[in-house]
Amino acid sequence: MTNFIKPNKLSSSTDAELLAIYRDNGDIAVLGQLYERYMPLVYGVCLKYLKDEDLAKDAVMGIFEELVIKVKQHDIAIFRSWLYVLGRNYCLMQLRAGKKLEVVALDEVMEFTPLLHPDDNNREEAYKALERCIDKLTGAQQQSIDLFYLKEKCYKEVADITGFSLNEVKSYIQNGKRNLKICLEKSSEQ
Repeated sequence: MTNFIKPNKLSSSTDAELLAIYRDNGDIAVLGQLYERYMPLVYGVCLKYLKDEDLAKDAVMGIFEELVIKVKQHDIAIFRSWLYVLGRNYCLMQLRAGKKLEVVALDEVMEFTPLLHPDDNNREEAYKALERCIDKLTGAQQQSIDLFYLKEKCYKEVADITGFSLNEVKSYIQNGKRNLKICLEKSSEQ
């Protein structure tokens, strides 16, 4: 591979040179070196718009993923300015799409009164009923409910782990929650 340039030699290259190298050979390490120069800028933009450190960190990584594709599609005169606009637009799209998701604990959502009683016998029976009802859910609903409520993952993390789309994850959780409520109500009537 004669086109490969070691990253340490790239540190003295200009932004335009690194862009040209990346476009020629598609080496992600080259693009990573260029992006690394501006990560504090991108993080600052993300933090400004998203107002959450973790979401901003996730956005910095998401922007890099978009960068891999978009750098080859656009004619970039000044990389720093172009990247600022890309970062701002990415954050605005995140906000518009409702990506800023709130994680809610299972006991805040489920209306299952035996769990609220301090009596240990009722609590143990309630947990057993909950386990039985979770076992009755479809595989996708079980997996989504388990990751979201019990392992406290956000929608995006559940989607990444399971391979389901974000809309599928939301649907599985919503339907699973409804099915759990119905099942728990039936078991409490018995």
